[in-house]
Amino acid sequence: MRQNVSVPNLSGLIGPIVREPVVRDRRLSMLALAVFIGSCGLRAAAQDLASFEKRLTDYRLPNGLTFLIYERAEAPVVSFFTYVDVGAAQEVPGITGLAHMFEHMAFKGTSRIGTANYSKEKAVLDKIDRAYHAYDQERHKTGGPDAEKLKALEKAWKAAQEEADQYIVKNEFGEIIDREGGVGLNAGTSSDSTVYFYSLPANKVELWAYLESERFLDPVFREFYKERDVVMEERRLRTDSQPIGRLLEQFSAVAFTAHPYKQPVVGYMSDLLSFSREDAEQFHKTYYVPSNIVIAIVGDIKAKDTIPVLKRYFGRIATGPPPAPVRTVEPTQIAEREVRIPDKSQPIYIEGYHKPAATDPEEAIYDAISDLLSSGRTARLYRSLVRDKKIAVQAGAFPGFPGTKYPNEMIFFAVPTPGHANEEVQKALREEIDKLKQDLVADDELKMVKTRAKANLIRGLASNSGIADALARNQTLYGDWRESFRSVEKIDKVTKEDIRRIAKRTFIPTNRTVAMIVNENAAATSN
Repeated sequence: MRQNVSVPNLSGLIGPIVREPVVRDRRLSMLALAVFIGSCGLRAAAQDLASFEKRLTDYRLPNGLTFLIYERAEAPVVSFFTYVDVGAAQEVPGITGLAHMFEHMAFKGTSRIGTANYSKEKAVLDKIDRAYHAYDQERHKTGGPDAEKLKALEKAWKAAQEEADQYIVKNEFGEIIDREGGVGLNAGTSSDSTVYFYSLPANKVELWAYLESERFLDPVFREFYKERDVVMEERRLRTDSQPIGRLLEQFSAVAFTAHPYKQPVVGYMSDLLSFSREDAEQFHKTYYVPSNIVIAIVGDIKAKDTIPVLKRYFGRIATGPPPAPVRTVEPTQIAEREVRIPDKSQPIYIEGYHKPAATDPEEAIYDAISDLLSSGRTARLYRSLVRDKKIAVQAGAFPGFPGTKYPNEMIFFAVPTPGHANEEVQKALREEIDKLKQDLVADDELKMVKTRAKANLIRGLASNSGIADALARNQTLYGDWRESFRSVEKIDKVTKEDIRRIAKRTFIPTNRTVAMIVNENAAATSN
């Protein structure tokens, strides 16, 4: 093994977001490495659901768009979190990566933002589409393209793109927000969702309402093919050129044989090379309908003053039919699967087991198992593999890969230390998993799990942005934002017998998928 190889942060990489900002899922930072247990006594009122409800207004427009407005006048700031219930799981072969692509497009502006002359720009955009389709048709011609014709068509297509640049006011959407005191402008795409978020001074709520409604009501997909090139470069840098990226993509492709969770959020390169601006427009028309969007607004506002503003701007978005649900159900796994990637990089070991969706009544048990094994330096995997045996530099578990909306995988991972092999960490990991099947968890360990869950809830509700995130996510996934609180109650009811029962049922060889990066040079050295 090469001694100078940097160790990847697997706790972050195995999360559900496609290398955009790492945002919390419903577990509210359940995988955080350390929590002050004493903090459970701080801000006790934040845990009080009844008190929380008094300050929250759940408002739905006639077109179906849901708003959660939480009044929190601690500072003259308001945070906004838009959750669109669409991700890579809604894509089909040929358009993988399109949910992520539209996230990029949502920052390009509208017919009024980001353009110097939209009527002239629109004519050039149509010209780009025609040129692209001519190029694409020749490129995929049966029997192969005519090289000279293809070159000429590509030149014409790129020339049309350059012609459009004279009408584009680049980054105007973001510059407006920056100029008006906005912070944290960003977005993220996962297998389950696409989210958009930022904060503004409290007196800029109407500006936000205008900007956010405009980019979903009237998006203009300018610079589409140039931005598609940016996404392709993202794929090269973060998947194709990264051992952990390649490993996770191969793991998903093998662990899921039918369900779209097998598809990478960033998309397959062949799809990125082929989908068009019209594909993105159709995707937007299908999934960016009001009934598929939840927006949380948290900060120094009053609901009675905010609702008229929401009606004025978001009421302009037409009602659309709800998107069709994902039909494919992953078949029951009947045999162990394995992926071995030879690479000169740091060896990495992963194994995963199919488990139910987050909405399953037993999800809290999986959360408890994950916390028990991997939360902090007292966690079992850290103590055993990292501290005591010193065979791994990292080890942990994650209960929801690559998403949580549908049945997913519980992941266990370890990064071997120099001189140690994947087989060693595999053996040690499975010894810890087997302990869950054979022995009841100690009372003090289970108590710590439940205490951490309460502390994580408090910490998640400590900021406007954290509250907005949790509200929108839980409202979308469960149909009720109160799940932020109920998830803690559910973990509090988990018993030692529950953990052993679930471990026996889930962590079995026929339900297991193994993936590893094998450094053959390192293996030869260790032998």
